[in-house]
Amino acid sequence: MEAIQTFATSTLPQSQRLRYWNELAERIYAGTYINGDHSFHGRMQTWRLGELQMIRPAGGPSQVGRRHRTPGSSNIILHLQTRGRCRHRQGCGQDDIVLEPGDFVLSSAATGYEMDLEAHELLVVEFPGAPILQRCEALDSVLSRRIRATSLAGGRVLIDFLQSLWRQAGNAQFPIPGDASWQGAMANVFYDMLGLTLHESRLPRPAADASPPLARQLLRHVETHLGDPDLRTGSIAQALGVSPRTVQNGFATLGTTPSAHILNARLERAADRLTSDHATSITEIAFELGFNDSAYFARCFRRRYDASPREWRKRG
Repeated sequence: MEAIQTFATSTLPQSQRLRYWNELAERIYAGTYINGDHSFHGRMQTWRLGELQMIRPAGGPSQVGRRHRTPGSSNIILHLQTRGRCRHRQGCGQDDIVLEPGDFVLSSAATGYEMDLEAHELLVVEFPGAPILQRCEALDSVLSRRIRATSLAGGRVLIDFLQSLWRQAGNAQFPIPGDASWQGAMANVFYDMLGLTLHESRLPRPAADASPPLARQLLRHVETHLGDPDLRTGSIAQALGVSPRTVQNGFATLGTTPSAHILNARLERAADRLTSDHATSITEIAFELGFNDSAYFARCFRRRYDASPREWRKRG
C-alpha cells in the first residue's frame, strides 16, 4: 500500500505552476489536463489503497479535463465535490450537470470529460468497473448523472467512510495494514456502499424533493461558501433573494442560528483538514475556511473539540 503523498504549487514561481500541475495530473491520471490563468494554485494528496486510486485536489478556479482513452477501458471515476461548485460534462450531446458540496458523479474512464471549477476541493476515486457492475447492473443509467449523496442514507455513509479512510491513512499511531487481503476487504466495503447508494438514488423520490425547501438551500449555500469571510445572514439573504428574517427563520427550523451553523460547519471542515492534510499549515487552513484571525480560530476550535488545532492534528 502506498503512503499518502502531498503536492502543492505554493513553493513554485507563478510562471511554473500550471505546467507542473499538468505534468503531475498526467502522471497520476493519464490524459488529464488543467487550464487556468496566471493566478492558478493547487494542492493535491494522492493515495492508492489496493485497486482504488484516490486523490484529494483543491485549488482556485480552473478547467480540468480528461481526454478520450483507449477504447475498452473499463475503469470508473467517482468525483465527489467537497467544497465549491463544478460544472461537469462528459461526451458529446450530454447535458452539463452542476455539482455542489455533497454531490458526486460517476464517469467512464474511456470517455473524455471536462469540469469547470470554482475555488474547490474534491475527492476522486478511480476503480475497476467490474466489481460495481456486479452490484449495479444498470450502471449506464447512473453514469454522468448528479447523485445528491448527502440526501441519501447510503450516500452519507459512503462519504463518511471515504473521509475516515483518509484520516486513518495519515494516523502514524495506528497505521493502516498493508496486506492485500485487508486492502481488498476495504475495496469491497467501498463497492458495497457505492452500490447501495446508486440503488437508493434510483428509487422514486417524493415530488416535493424536486424543489428543495429553504432549509436545504441554506445548508447548500453555506457549504459552498465556507471560505468566504463575509458569509453571514445578510450575504446569504442577498444571494438567495430572500429577507434576513427569512434566513434566520430557516435556520431556526434546524434548531440553530446562521452564525452558529456557519461556525460549526467551518470547525468540522477544519477538523477533517487538520488530520487529512498535514502539508497545509494550521493558519492556512483557518484562512481558507473563512477565519480572519488564527487566534480566534484556535479558541473556537478548543471550545468545540477540547483540544487545540495542533493537538488535534497530532492525535489524527
